[in-house]
Amino acid sequence: MALKEKAAIALSTTLGSGFFPFAPGTVGALIAVVVLWFLRPVMGWLWIVSVAASFVVGVKAAQISDACWRTEDSGRINWDEVVGMMISVFAIPDNPWLWVSAFFLFRFFDIIKPFPVRQAEKLPHGWGVMTDDVLAGVYSNLCLQVMIRFIL
Repeated sequence: MALKEKAAIALSTTLGSGFFPFAPGTVGALIAVVVLWFLRPVMGWLWIVSVAASFVVGVKAAQISDACWRTEDSGRINWDEVVGMMISVFAIPDNPWLWVSAFFLFRFFDIIKPFPVRQAEKLPHGWGVMTDDVLAGVYSNLCLQVMIRFIL
């Protein structure tokens, strides 16, 4: 296996956590929320640029990984959960309960796949792998923003 394929698999599986024997997507999202909690001081434009770059690189890594494994949207790919969590927690106050809520809301929307999340999953190659989680992250963030502004 070439270095390009090894690097793509390392990224797409979030440094191998996608090989976890059960719920690798949940494991990826959990790793993301913990790491992102410590990165919250860089929230802002740098965060937005990081999300965009992580998405684009994730599309390519998912394409390469799926080609190596001869699959389409392998369950081992969980970098999409990392990007989805980056969106879920964007501009959320430094409150651990809100971040835990972001994790559970993201997983809910990622599993339930309301419109258009399920439809996005059908995009070709790595685009569908990444886009459905981006939309689940958007739903999660919107729910939290409404909760923060109108309920709390």
